Amino acid sequence: MISPLSSTVFLPAITSIARDLDVSISLLNLTITAYLIFQGLAPSVIGNLSDSYGRRPAYMICCIIYLGANIGLALQDSYAALLVLRCLQSCGSSATIALASGTASDIVVRAERGKYLGYSAMGVTLGPALGPVIGGLLDEYLGWRSIFWFLTILSGVLFLIIFIFLPETCRSVVGNGSTTPPWWNMSLIGYLKQWNSRNAESVAEKPHQKRPNPIASLKIVFTKETGIILAFSSLMYGGYYVVLATLSTQLASRYHYSSVIVGLCFLPIGIGSMCYRYTGGFLMDWNFRRYAKREGIEIVKNRQQDLKVLPIERMRIEISLPLVYMSCAMIVIYGWIMDQNLGLAGIETSLFFFALFFSGALNNLNTLIVDLNTSSAATAVAANNLGRCLVGAGAAAIANPMIDGLGLGWTSVLISGVWLIISVLLWIVMWRGRKWRMEKQKG
Repeated sequence: MISPLSSTVFLPAITSIARDLDVSISLLNLTITAYLIFQGLAPSVIGNLSDSYGRRPAYMICCIIYLGANIGLALQDSYAALLVLRCLQSCGSSATIALASGTASDIVVRAERGKYLGYSAMGVTLGPALGPVIGGLLDEYLGWRSIFWFLTILSGVLFLIIFIFLPETCRSVVGNGSTTPPWWNMSLIGYLKQWNSRNAESVAEKPHQKRPNPIASLKIVFTKETGIILAFSSLMYGGYYVVLATLSTQLASRYHYSSVIVGLCFLPIGIGSMCYRYTGGFLMDWNFRRYAKREGIEIVKNRQQDLKVLPIERMRIEISLPLVYMSCAMIVIYGWIMDQNLGLAGIETSLFFFALFFSGALNNLNTLIVDLNTSSAATAVAANNLGRCLVGAGAAAIANPMIDGLGLGWTSVLISGVWLIISVLLWIVMWRGRKWRMEKQKG
């Protein structure tokens, strides 16, 4: 959650920062675009390294970079330093999205993956919703520098938790868990346990360690099946970011709310995302078991099975498609309610259901991407993050000019129309994806 949280937490404080640093709002908005660009690029490198050398070293590197950047941001007093440190902050935080999905893929079998990947991916939609709330409160009562001190404390706590408790899960390092990893892949608790039993040697065969490939994410983008899903997910996220990037300014200009009230108005997005994360994952896993039973396959709990014969694409996408279409409806409803100034209750209700359906659709597709690339899950999620953040950066840049030209109502209709048109890509993968996957395995 720290990556999207860091992206949006200082949005309510943009006016305060611009005043103190004596720069324009447009220059401050440039730091948002720069953050999103590095949010897309960094995981492509870190995610692939974690698939080769382990999750723990990648987590530790990211935490150290993120901690240092937050301290610098809290102390800096120039725009140049702000821009550079925001890029560095993005590099440190953004890879955690891919690492979380990679860790979940390491330890969770396919039949239960929907639920757990839902938990790990919760921050993608929850972070942008909570960020403005926290940032607005801190800016209002403690000043904008307190935002970065808050992130410093948060990153320090996370660093200690990971350093002390998080075990290595990457299968290229520990296999099925029976292989003892090198000391730098051990948690402090694991190292102390190993030290106490240092005479005991592991007899398990050391798993084959993959060589890192810095362009692995790009290779995944250009695979037929995964590439189509990544393209669809990225374009959907672009529309979502138009809502996020403009919500605070729309509320402030139309209703003249303070930064605290504007921040609180993001809460329905977070609540809607959480509601699906705690329910939708169970729906995905139920559908998985339903198809396995139809194919005569018995699912063994907590055991990784070869389930390649199952129509994985159909199982995931037939849950996603209704959610995509409901997202299309809700963004139009939100756009016209805001456009016509019909009242805050309608805006907040539509945002709740929009987040509920949108997060469900993207979570299902993220799970499918991991299913199709189990051996390099972090790299695959990094590829997904790359497309999503680059499109999001573009969407954030054109959002306000587009709304100024079309109006918020017609902008929402345009976004919904694009989503409806590109949804045909999911139908293609649902009907042809299994055949493509089998052909790739035979080849």
